Amino acid sequence: MKTYIGLKQIMAEPQSYAAAHPLVEIAEDRDEPGYKVVYPDGYESWSPQAVFEEAYREIDGAPFSIALEGIKRGEKWTRSGWNGPGQWIAAQIPDEHSKMGAPYIYISPVGGALVPWLASQGDMLGEDWVKVG
Repeated sequence: MKTYIGLKQIMAEPQSYAAAHPLVEIAEDRDEPGYKVVYPDGYESWSPQAVFEEAYREIDGAPFSIALEGIKRGEKWTRSGWNGPGQWIAAQIPDEHSKMGAPYIYISPVGGALVPWLASQGDMLGEDWVKVG
């Protein structure tokens, strides 16, 4: 059997089991704390508090790992903490017409000139990444 890891960004809020299942009769002392979870496709579910808190942590944006997966799919990403508006990064994936032979990340800094880019320690550990567009 192979090992997998999944990364997804969800929306959630605290919600008891009883509130999530209003048609189920539950003894008051058996009610369990948990979270209402809403996935990107709109699907809603409920998760027990311990299970949820083991799998998720609150963020104000996305970690670099999520941004990196996005740019591999052709998305543009920026950091809300960057010091200039309009900056973003993307990946160049070479094709048969490219001069470069391997994929690389580039940035559109303030001024708009596209240049190769390397992530700093702060960029890699930052959790304020936001998808552009």
